[in-house]
Amino acid sequence: MPEPSTASSPSVPQRVLLFDGECGLCQGLVRLLLRSDRRGKLWFAPLQGETAQAFLRARDLPTTDFDTAVYVPDWAGRRVTILVRTDAVLAVLAALGGAWRAVAWCRAIPRSWRDAAYRLVARVRYRLFGAYRPRVLPPEWQARILP
Repeated sequence: MPEPSTASSPSVPQRVLLFDGECGLCQGLVRLLLRSDRRGKLWFAPLQGETAQAFLRARDLPTTDFDTAVYVPDWAGRRVTILVRTDAVLAVLAALGGAWRAVAWCRAIPRSWRDAAYRLVARVRYRLFGAYRPRVLPPEWQARILP
């Protein structure tokens, strides 16, 4: 797992989104976030990868639940906050700032409803969007995807 970041070291992760690295929808959303995050605030790690697996094991979290996005807003923090499903997605969008913050109104919707919709999409995402097809990413994006 990468060394914890410091505010003065932008070359190591501070905010990390763990995602299903084999999902076409998830990969497409990660590319959208990379394109939108021009300041390089967000980093990414596939749930199937060594970084995410080590992180999950160290916290006694499930290592085989690839249907759930996990967002760690302070990767370097001693007391790690972990957000999942729609809380993760909304926090990532809020971290991007700008027009993305407009989606924050969705927090007014009860989490149980939001997460029910999230689970439904997670259940059918492979049928609708297929599996991930490797694409060449710009080097500056590739550098923000942890192994």
